[in-house]
Amino acid sequence: MPLIIRPFRPDDEPQVIDLWKRCNLVVPWNDPHKDIARKLKINADLFLVAEQNARIVGSVMIGYDGHRGWINYLAVAPGEQRTGIGRRMMEEAETKLRALGCPKINLQVRTSNKQVIAFYEAIGYKRDEVVSFGKRLENDV
Repeated sequence: MPLIIRPFRPDDEPQVIDLWKRCNLVVPWNDPHKDIARKLKINADLFLVAEQNARIVGSVMIGYDGHRGWINYLAVAPGEQRTGIGRRMMEEAETKLRALGCPKINLQVRTSNKQVIAFYEAIGYKRDEVVSFGKRLENDV
């Protein structure tokens, strides 16, 4: 069956959260239900899923603030990794951001996640010489 990349639909939520859990993207300080609800309020069309055989096998949450694009929750089902789904999801994200006039994409990867770092490097992403800062404005737990 062909891979279909399409916008997220609310009924996708259980499968998407399950995918994120299987990809170790769910952490105690981020409630995935709240993250989805927040995204659906802002540029919901920039939240994509990859569907194959009527099941969600990939996701990517795309952000754009008028200055930089951001990639969050890029996930590919463990059994489907290294098949090109992640690359296709990123190509679609880049196409959408280019269409919005985005000049650069940023993303964050935990330094311990060597496999994901290698993936991004393989598709042309470079490490920026920056320090990432964060401050929680809302506690999810």
